[in-house]
Amino acid sequence: MKRIFPLIILLVALSLVGIIVIQISWFRSMLVVKEEQLADNIVKAMGQTGEELMAQKGTLPSLKNRRLRPNLSWPSDQLMMELMKPSTISEKFTPFEVQEKLRKNFNAFGLKNTRFEFLITSDAGFLTYDELRSPGFDKVFEDTVRNRRFIYPLLVPGGSNMEGLVPEEAMVVVVPNVKNIVFKELRWMLSGAILFTLILLAAFYVTVSALLRQKKLSEIKNDFINNMTHEFKTPLATISLAVDALRTEKVSNDKEKMQYFTGIIKEENKRMNKQVETILQAALMDRQEINLNKKPVHVHAVIEQVLENFDLQLQHKNGYADLHLNAKNDLIMADEVHFTNLINNLVDNAVKYSKDNLVLKLYTSSNARGIVIRIEDNGIGMSKESVKRIFEKFYRVHTGNLHNVKGFGLGLSYVKTIVDAHQGKIKVDSTIGKGTAFTIEMPYSKES
Repeated sequence: MKRIFPLIILLVALSLVGIIVIQISWFRSMLVVKEEQLADNIVKAMGQTGEELMAQKGTLPSLKNRRLRPNLSWPSDQLMMELMKPSTISEKFTPFEVQEKLRKNFNAFGLKNTRFEFLITSDAGFLTYDELRSPGFDKVFEDTVRNRRFIYPLLVPGGSNMEGLVPEEAMVVVVPNVKNIVFKELRWMLSGAILFTLILLAAFYVTVSALLRQKKLSEIKNDFINNMTHEFKTPLATISLAVDALRTEKVSNDKEKMQYFTGIIKEENKRMNKQVETILQAALMDRQEINLNKKPVHVHAVIEQVLENFDLQLQHKNGYADLHLNAKNDLIMADEVHFTNLINNLVDNAVKYSKDNLVLKLYTSSNARGIVIRIEDNGIGMSKESVKRIFEKFYRVHTGNLHNVKGFGLGLSYVKTIVDAHQGKIKVDSTIGKGTAFTIEMPYSKES
């Protein structure tokens, strides 16, 4: 599992990177294709407009449309030359008319919302000049980075009677922000690609999280089995030795020794029953089947009762309990059995995770919401990482050189579950080498 897990993450990560790279490459190719399609449609629209503009250019000039200079008189050679001079686009159309023709053909080729500016230029061989232009042409013409230019020559149709006699003209069209136009056309495809990429990333995250969780659960399961095997093996071995001793004639004829060995069997049996009860409690918490039998409970009485049970263990640690039961109202609505187990587990932890000269301090105080219980010790303390995980099921704090600490790592998980079930709050403060303090707030009984 240790080797397969990194391999799975590596393969999935490489697959994701590959998909993202392919999508980026595909999108860049689509941008190029779309830009070329846009350019092709623009050229087609310009070609259609050019044909319409040149349809009249190949004919003799019309006296109706010809604008003559006012100083010319009839009859006059200059007037005849003016009348016979081939017409240009500017003499037949206004800028507005040319723009309307371009707009109509842009729309026809799917460029309805595409903005453009245009220029009609003429080259008479010895002189080049601009005939017509749109108002915003000069502004967009200079920007060659964002804007794209298109040039279309306006040629007289072949075989026309004016072929070779008219000046060469060209239409220049500038389309601003071509990249933005292409991006807008691809925005839905881009949004879809981003969405599916995010879904893949989310799936990758969920998969990795699930694998990490499974790995963690596997480690916890192994630790739990090892702990449980150790916890059951020791009393079973002790009971087996005691039974073997009882079978001997020397012990069976000695009443005091009989009582001693039967007492050992009874104590070890109690110890095993306690461990089984702990595992059953954990199973109930997993299924959320804790049914509280709430009734008025005096907190101070429960604390004093629990401490009496730990009197011998405190003496063994050369320690003592310092009580400061200052709460004016110690009556809460709670399940007496579970609440007693809660206090018992916290005191048991303080005793287990401490060295000699243990000082166990218990404080109670009242606030507007309920009673505050603080259980403080001068034990080995915990790291910040341990404090974050202390209420996780099966988690056990590393005890350094303390090798006599036993258990399944279920005690504090049970404590948190019971506090939450009573709508209470619990907080932990701890410093390595200085000790740990648990602060519990339990709501008052409504009957108080």
